[in-house]
Amino acid sequence: MRWKGAVRRRGWVIAGFAVVTAGLLLFHRGVPGSVGSLLESFLPWLGPVVVVLLGLALLRRSGVALAALVLPVAAWAYACGGPLLPGEGTGPGAYGLVVVQHNVSDENPDPAGTARALAGTGADLVALEELVPPALSVYEETIASAYPYHAVHGTVGLWSKHPLAGARPVDLKPRGITEPWERGLRAVARTPGGDVAVYVAHLPSVRVRASGLASSWRDESAGRLGDAVAAEGAGPVILLGDLNGTVDDRGLDPLTSRMDVARRGLAFSFPAAFPVARIDQVMARSATVGRIRTLPATGSDHLPVLARVTPG
Repeated sequence: MRWKGAVRRRGWVIAGFAVVTAGLLLFHRGVPGSVGSLLESFLPWLGPVVVVLLGLALLRRSGVALAALVLPVAAWAYACGGPLLPGEGTGPGAYGLVVVQHNVSDENPDPAGTARALAGTGADLVALEELVPPALSVYEETIASAYPYHAVHGTVGLWSKHPLAGARPVDLKPRGITEPWERGLRAVARTPGGDVAVYVAHLPSVRVRASGLASSWRDESAGRLGDAVAAEGAGPVILLGDLNGTVDDRGLDPLTSRMDVARRGLAFSFPAAFPVARIDQVMARSATVGRIRTLPATGSDHLPVLARVTPG
């Protein structure tokens, strides 16, 4: 009897964890500060927690725990399951602009190979970050035949199959950074479907700590970028960049509140060796971002991501 009572209590403990997990999935915005931001960055990874709880419930043969697990399963499906559903692809005949976003890494040992892989995607637009000499000249020379138009500012660049106009820097530099820091670019792509304003951005890195995310510089840059997008006139806008945050992270609210994000495809892009989060983003305004997917690894510590953007 004592043993059965202990098993019953453990079942209630598992049920309690199930309820807490469901609460975190549904009400993550209620978790304050940088801890909440950290939770949002890795929200899909609460799925494995649910699997572990399910295994424990089955092991304990606890009906209470199994019943309680309905809550986090449903909550995960609601909060994170959308990207797994079938949706618009990027196959031939689909309308829109195919775009590629890639942080190529300033320590990439094979920029020429990376450039050839990106050129082989056939995308309309290719956005790159962490472009540094002498690798920059390698990218320019290698991609030129497939992409006759390009613009580079600082360490970010945009390559296009369509003419580019009005290329200019975008000031994303946080106030606490004193050294040269040029990580924003804006240009207009003259596409067959009309002009599209294209932004390329690389927001500051964040640090994961026990207390949450150290992200004040990233958040400030996101605010500056959001203001720039808000100032755009009518017409479609595409944002490509390493934003050092997921679309669930509240630090990117100045962008995600104004722009459409991919609703299909997880496309975890970082780190390339074992991707756990998508911090490389494709967003759009007055346009729809279709399914996003990762491309094969290059010499970078990020994976490239590809999506189709449909203006209108």
